[in-house]
This record gives sequence, C-alpha cells and structure tokens, in this order.
Amino acid sequence: MFDDTLKVFKELTKKDFRILTGIELEMKNWEWVPVPDLQRYAELPTEKLTYHLERLRRKKMVVRTLDPYEGYKIYFEAYDALALNAYVQRKTFSAVGSEIGVGKESVVVEVLKKPDIEIADPEVFILKLHREGRTSFKQVKRTREHLVGKEHFSWIYAARLSAHREFTIMKKLYPDISIPKPIDQNRHTIVMEVAKGSELSKTKVLDPEWYLDEIIRQIRLVYSKGIIHNDLSEYNIFVSDEGVQLIDWPQYITKDHPQAEELLRRDIENVLNHFSKKYMVKRDADEILKDILNNTVFDSDIAGDPEIRDLVTRDDVAQAENAFSDSGEFEDYKD
Repeated sequence: MFDDTLKVFKELTKKDFRILTGIELEMKNWEWVPVPDLQRYAELPTEKLTYHLERLRRKKMVVRTLDPYEGYKIYFEAYDALALNAYVQRKTFSAVGSEIGVGKESVVVEVLKKPDIEIADPEVFILKLHREGRTSFKQVKRTREHLVGKEHFSWIYAARLSAHREFTIMKKLYPDISIPKPIDQNRHTIVMEVAKGSELSKTKVLDPEWYLDEIIRQIRLVYSKGIIHNDLSEYNIFVSDEGVQLIDWPQYITKDHPQAEELLRRDIENVLNHFSKKYMVKRDADEILKDILNNTVFDSDIAGDPEIRDLVTRDDVAQAENAFSDSGEFEDYKD
C-alpha cells in the first residue's frame, strides 16, 4: 500500500536513496543486481553497505536472493520512494494526502504544494503513479500499444514509459485540449492539476445532449492535433458545470497509426454506448466518425513531432526507450 511507503519514506537516508538508485540503474542489466556492482555505485564499505541493505530489506524496500549469488532488486514501493524524493528535492510538492483512486494500472494520490506567501492557500495537485508492471507480462503486452515487441520485459520500463508518454502528450495538448494541466514527471509518476468535476461514470448530468456534444467536440479537437485518445470511456472523462476534461493518455496513437480509424471509432462508440444506456440518447457512430474524418481541419498537427510517436514495432519501442533512458531523471544522492 502507498501509505506504507510514505511511512518508510520519512525514515530513509541519503545513503538509502543512493543504494536504491544504484539498484534501479543496474536493473537495466541484471534481474538481480550483484552486490559488487552495487558497491561500486554506492561507494560504501562492505559493512556499511550490508547494514543499509538489511535495513532496506526489513522495510520491504528491497528484495534479496542468495541463489546463485547475493543480489537485490526493487519493486514499486522503492520506486515510489525514489520518485517522491525527486519531487521533494525539486519542491514540486511538500505534502502527500490520501489515496483518491486505486486501479490495476495506477494509483492516484492528492499532494499539496506550500504557497509562496504564508497567507495564500496551498496548491492541490494529483500524483499519478503508473502500475503497468503489476499485471502479467502477457496481459500488459497485449493491451498496451507501447509495449508491443518488448521481449525482455521490465516492470520499471513499462511503468516509466507509460508515465513518460502520458506526460509528453499532455504537455503537447494543453491548453488547447480540455485536460488537467501537467505539472511535473519523474520515473513512473506524473503530477498534474486536479480534474474538474467528477467522473462521468459516477455522475448523472442534467443535460446529457449538451455533455455528449462537448465530448465529441473534444474528440474532434484532439484529432485536429493528429492524435486519438485510444482508451476513451465514461471512466476517464470528467464533467463539471464548465464542461468536460479528458484524462488517462498513455495509450494515445496518432492519425498515422495503421488502425487509427478503427480505434477512433471505438472511442466514439464507448462514449455513445454510455449515453445510450444511461440517458437513452442515441447517436450514429458511423456518421460521427465520417464527419470527423472528412471535415476536421488539422490545426497544429503534432503527429509529426519526434516526441510523439506510435509504438508499434520492436524498433519503435527500442527508440523510445533510448530516447529517455539516460535523460538525467535519476538523482545523485552522494553526501
């Protein structure tokens, strides 16, 4: 549980974070990071390294194997702690609140940033922690476009790539598209503004025709950027008196994707099915799709941006990994 990570986080030292970072980095090369490799990174005498590793193991920050050699790995709890520490160092936020959403592939937590002046109220943001690696490799690989062809699967890579993709596309779309403002990103996490209103699936709107029109308008606007959400449903649309906001973007594709038309149609159908079942509002998916495909004017098309890419083949995934695997997002925790 994330609450358990928070309790341990407050007890971790700079040396602990340096050891965890060393394991994180070396997990690109090893399933279990050997102690000699970790020692070279941590720059600690054997006795001190052993002490810290045992302390981290008891706090469930690391896992150890003794067969065929002594080695260590981290799981999400330690990865969460590393990301939290990076945000604290950057002063992105200063306090963590309660979990407000937990799913198979993400945890959403409220965080607070202290105001610059004492009389002001703190800013409230959302911290989203991606959890793609929690599910099995086959399931993740089958349902996540950005993992197709990834033979040597790493949960760290899966979760970090998902967060990186989501934050990148949000920066490109905001503020032209109605989404929460992206604030910061580290490892497998994103910080963003709180979505306005409430989740469409949990809300009974008074004017369903108007809200449906607004959602279709946003789908068209997104497509005018050369982008398709590719996971749109009543569960990632927020509604308020001001309109609608679309969330959850890691599965986005571009209009040049080989299945773009089919996946755009699926997004439209998902929305129409919800309004049909809940409000008896009927629309024709084929007509809406045809109208979007034939009449959308591409305004500031970002599909050709080198940071915005469809990840379909093994080469696509490898290029994406190389693009940010050494981007300096890892912190140095030397004293």
